[in-house]
Amino acid sequence: MSPKPSALSWLWLTAVVLVLDQLSKVWAVHALQPEGVPHVVIPGFLNWTLAFNTGAAFSFLASSAGWQRWFFALLALVIGVVLIVWLKRTPRSDHRNAVPLALIIGGAWGNLIDRLHQAKVTDFIHVHYYDTWNYPVFNVADCAITVGAVALVAFGLFAKKDPAGG
Repeated sequence: MSPKPSALSWLWLTAVVLVLDQLSKVWAVHALQPEGVPHVVIPGFLNWTLAFNTGAAFSFLASSAGWQRWFFALLALVIGVVLIVWLKRTPRSDHRNAVPLALIIGGAWGNLIDRLHQAKVTDFIHVHYYDTWNYPVFNVADCAITVGAVALVAFGLFAKKDPAGG
């Protein structure tokens, strides 16, 4: 009996996320100079604003002495490997798990490339509401991680239960 095909075939989506993330960051670095200057896309709501983050989400640990680069790089690498193992154990047809996992891997490794290459993550998407509310600047990799994580939780919460108790 041959083994069932695994969801590793969904790694094409990881590759798409990586390419889109890296290309968008190259564009941002070249088109959005100088750093910190907003380029209005939708007035009062969306700007392209070049920013760099040496920490994690919401600049967590950004002001640390530099060790955080290697900590977050190792964390992204380990998370990616664990999720690839999860994909390998997931049936190819289980898109409810495979797609979110592939998105998270692509996002984590997109930011990993930045950390290894330049010791900081390039961000450029700035969502805000006029001058009353600002969300921290983020990137395509962050979007993939967030969408993947939310989808995993949502699909897990709303999965159809097996009446046989499994």
